[in-house]
Amino acid sequence: MEIKNTINLDTNSLVKESLSKAISYQDYRGQVATHVENGTSSGPDKSEALSNYTLLNNSRMKRLDATMKIEEDVLEKFQQYHKNVTWLVLTESWCGDAAHAMPVMNKLVEQAKNLDFKILYRDENEELMNRFLTNGTMSIPKLIAFDNETQEVINDWGPSPLIIMNKTKDFKAAHVTLTTEFKKEIQIWYNQNKGKCIAGDLLKLIE
Repeated sequence: MEIKNTINLDTNSLVKESLSKAISYQDYRGQVATHVENGTSSGPDKSEALSNYTLLNNSRMKRLDATMKIEEDVLEKFQQYHKNVTWLVLTESWCGDAAHAMPVMNKLVEQAKNLDFKILYRDENEELMNRFLTNGTMSIPKLIAFDNETQEVINDWGPSPLIIMNKTKDFKAAHVTLTTEFKKEIQIWYNQNKGKCIAGDLLKLIE
């Protein structure tokens, strides 16, 4: 059997090839729920901590899927968007930023006629992930916007809202590593912001 070598593929071709094995948001939610039932997590590294993060993220996504409200002006702009584009997101079940961002992505995609939402696991797709590093790291979630008509990557986003990326950058510059207290502050911010900044960032992808 011939094994395809993707190392030398250009980025557009690699994204196109990767889309063929991507799953829907609904399937992803189902897989995360299964991990919760089994006490496991996605990815090659297994630990009680990652399983606990997966449990927490499943609860977050379930709550956000049911309760999140997107501002009407944002919804209208997505309803008016007609380009044939796929948002391909690299993530893992244990990723806290993804648990806050992906329900927002799903709500927005549901408004647009030709906008699709597909998901891949980061650690199963390292070659693709390495094309979309953030400051040299494999930070997730990473959204790749792929134009299905031109077969080109037209934008990307992630791993978090710009305001959080700046806060994290400043904190690391001052303290080197992220403390437990800082991470708690970020979670409080997410809960209070209710997806507003994420939706605002994602709106820029279609403007």
